[in-house]
Amino acid sequence: MNKEEALQKLQQEIEIRNFSHKTLKSYTNSLNKFLNYLKNKQFSEQEVKDYIQIQIKTQAPSTIAHEIFAIQFFFEKVLNIKINIPRPKRNKILPDILTKEEAGKLINAPLNVKHELILKVLYGCGLRVSEIVSLNKNDLNFEEGLIHIRMAKGKKDRFVKIPESIKEKLKNYSVLTQGTVLFQSQRGGKLTTATIQAIVEKAAIRARITKEVYPHLLRHSFATHLLEQGTDLKVIQKLLGHSDIKTTQIYTHISQHSIKNIRSPLDTLSC
Repeated sequence: MNKEEALQKLQQEIEIRNFSHKTLKSYTNSLNKFLNYLKNKQFSEQEVKDYIQIQIKTQAPSTIAHEIFAIQFFFEKVLNIKINIPRPKRNKILPDILTKEEAGKLINAPLNVKHELILKVLYGCGLRVSEIVSLNKNDLNFEEGLIHIRMAKGKKDRFVKIPESIKEKLKNYSVLTQGTVLFQSQRGGKLTTATIQAIVEKAAIRARITKEVYPHLLRHSFATHLLEQGTDLKVIQKLLGHSDIKTTQIYTHISQHSIKNIRSPLDTLSC
């Protein structure tokens, strides 16, 4: 099987399972890299291990894990070969969450209404970048106070609550703008994820926040602040659209609320 045929067969297996375009692109890129390494060698478990051993020297464990998923999928679904490749242990690095004060400064930093609303929806609803750029006006139900997130990650729909503090402003904005897309580019189409990134970074500079700030950090901060307010973890799972509660449980590790409220035994001493 040559390289082109292998990539075509992988694409077929992904498409008939109705996986997302993002998954197709990711798996194809990973397999393409592996095939470039393999050249004329035989497909085997040992060759995969040799390849991963090289990659792990320069790539993050999470990146390597994605590559293993893609290659293993190809072996099992296209070649009908069962392989067992261990996943590398991931570095347990927690994101540096924004405080509520920092979040407030950030979302109020933009000088125009559109950018301000984008940041407030990102933080106030815990949306992914891909979700906010895909929002249409008819996804907003102001009467019920809900936003319908359609075909999100994993091709799942869900609902999130429109924050009361921005309901009227968001409603007026949606009425005054033309077209069906809620947050439009200057040409009238969807904004790119790079544009959202730039909006967030510019706001962070204006707000004088020294932490590394990126769009997904607003989603992390949303979930962490909800947890610290006492919101049930299963409700947060539903709002974020996580399939597995284990994914949501990371926020129990991120939150420092319980640690801050602990009284050290040192403070109980009379000396």
